[in-house]
Amino acid sequence: MDSKKSPDKKKSVEGVSRRTFAKRALQAGLGAGAVATGLSSAFTGNSTQFYDEYDYVIVGSGAGGGPLAANLARAGFRVLVLEAGANDPSDDTHNIPAWHPFASEDRKLSWDFFVKHYADFDQQKLDSKYVPGKGVLYPRAATIGGCTTHHALITVYPHNNDFDRIAQSTGDSSWESWNMRRYFQRLERCQYVSRPIFSNPSRHGFDGWLPTNRGNPALLLEDPAILKIVKAALAKYGLEGAIDQIITGNMNLDINHWDVASGLEGPFIAPMAADSKSRRSGVREHLLDTQAIYPNLLHIRTNALATRVLFEGNTAVGVEFLEGASLYKADPYYDESGTAGILRQVRATREVILSGGAFNSPQLLKLSGVGPAHELRDHGIDPVVDLPGVGENLQDRYEVGIVSEMTEDLALLKDCTWGADGDPCLNRYRYGWFNKGPYSGNGPVPSLVKRSKPDLEDPDLFIFGVPTDFHGYFPGYSEALRNYKDRFSWIVLKGHTNNTAGRVTLHSADPRDTPDINFHYFGEGNDALGEDLQAVVEGVKISRDIMSGPLVSKGVSRELLPGAEIQSDQQIGDFVKNQAWGHHASCSNKMGPASDPMAVVDSKFRVHGTNNLRVVDASVFPRIPGFFIVVPVYMISEKASDDIIATATGQAV
Repeated sequence: MDSKKSPDKKKSVEGVSRRTFAKRALQAGLGAGAVATGLSSAFTGNSTQFYDEYDYVIVGSGAGGGPLAANLARAGFRVLVLEAGANDPSDDTHNIPAWHPFASEDRKLSWDFFVKHYADFDQQKLDSKYVPGKGVLYPRAATIGGCTTHHALITVYPHNNDFDRIAQSTGDSSWESWNMRRYFQRLERCQYVSRPIFSNPSRHGFDGWLPTNRGNPALLLEDPAILKIVKAALAKYGLEGAIDQIITGNMNLDINHWDVASGLEGPFIAPMAADSKSRRSGVREHLLDTQAIYPNLLHIRTNALATRVLFEGNTAVGVEFLEGASLYKADPYYDESGTAGILRQVRATREVILSGGAFNSPQLLKLSGVGPAHELRDHGIDPVVDLPGVGENLQDRYEVGIVSEMTEDLALLKDCTWGADGDPCLNRYRYGWFNKGPYSGNGPVPSLVKRSKPDLEDPDLFIFGVPTDFHGYFPGYSEALRNYKDRFSWIVLKGHTNNTAGRVTLHSADPRDTPDINFHYFGEGNDALGEDLQAVVEGVKISRDIMSGPLVSKGVSRELLPGAEIQSDQQIGDFVKNQAWGHHASCSNKMGPASDPMAVVDSKFRVHGTNNLRVVDASVFPRIPGFFIVVPVYMISEKASDDIIATATGQAV
């Protein structure tokens, strides 16, 4: 049968005996009835018939797996996407850019991981966000589109060095930054820069699946207090008089211009992934649009929790999964006494691709027998390939909030009721024409890009302001945002972090269990010189300087965080160590040559020591790229599409 055509008959499950299948079901805690049902030869969903066999089976529908699945289907291959969450049942209010915090705590689509920042419990409990007995909340999403359905929409291109270093370490010139830029151009549909007629020095893309827009800077005119804060921030670059140019759009401040990727500093306006009507738009829409066009090629199976990759020898031949809702323990609706799910299998005639992210992809590899052999044996898992790097090298960025209480409510938000009956801001968003108001953006304040010290290769600080109280993630944090209209926060984000000591390890062999996640912040990590901490301290001082200057200080009642009593660098450093957080987990299946004993995948995303198995998500980066992870992941998804199609068509090098 031509593998690029949709099958005209159902095929039986092959390669795993009924006895082995039953044994796996019992190991997963399932009953005999679940096993019998699980051996059905075809799967039928609400509106789609599912087959036993596809060209490609992709685990995860987020930033890595979603664009990849769409590209493979559009190239004519049969693709199944396994998504552990449901098809997002939320109403359209979660597509409102300013409402992303509420989306991240929507119980219908969230997975709530609780992580450790430190192994030292005495240090860990100093974090005000720490939940006793659990850890620190790390919001993830389980639905079509993954975390792109709740992220803050910030769409920022990484630095050229992020890709050039991969090219150097792997010897693969296709990773060089000049070449990688074309993947950004391919996926972007830029709607805030005019399409060029001849040359394209900005190297923006204008025909891709991801619309990019910018918030309306004219909103600054509606809030004198925020306007003063912006002027004070611009003064850091000698641009305090440029505010009129910014508001009118005559000063571009385009952070995604090709020139900026070489390491420029300055104030910039970060674009957001929203369409021309100021609605969230991204992977979810791209996947569903593709499925509508190619219904016989792209199938998306929701409520399907992958439990392991199926191997014949070292060759991946399919995926085993549990069918059922809320089966993973990170799901807020997980019920220990509820259904255990139905164990099923699906075959991949070409490849299996894992795109579960920095937590779940290493977990699934280990559950499948790929990882550190000693850890696998400790949990009763027979090793298929001993790869000690699986789950190691976990990285994140450090962030802290500098929160000020203003002398009065911010004018921009004073009338907003965040969805209560008659909300004037919501009415303005829905029915406004030229200016949809504060809900239409993810913050009207330009971001500051700086080096924490002058000798750094690339800027490492991204400092941005938000008109609310935000100091990290904790249960109920989004509801707390509704309560404060007199708060302004600067968020200091430390990019290009040095610490690579985080780990993802198995808690148990139960695929429904969450792994143990410890980032080993600061002193517990391997940043021997403490440069990460020093950089964040510098960012705090920059933010404070803006708020304490003559232009802004009269409008500030008091500093809530770190607080007036925190003054010395040592005190600021302790504040940072206690209160920092991150939300760009990556690098836990790092890319590198086979000669690197800690490398998990090669430069074509292929898992070392296996055949027909790749990982395409944030976990594959050797070092965390740029400031925000989502654009680099989109780019590698596009690149992986080319690599996989080249293999399928016999053009791979």
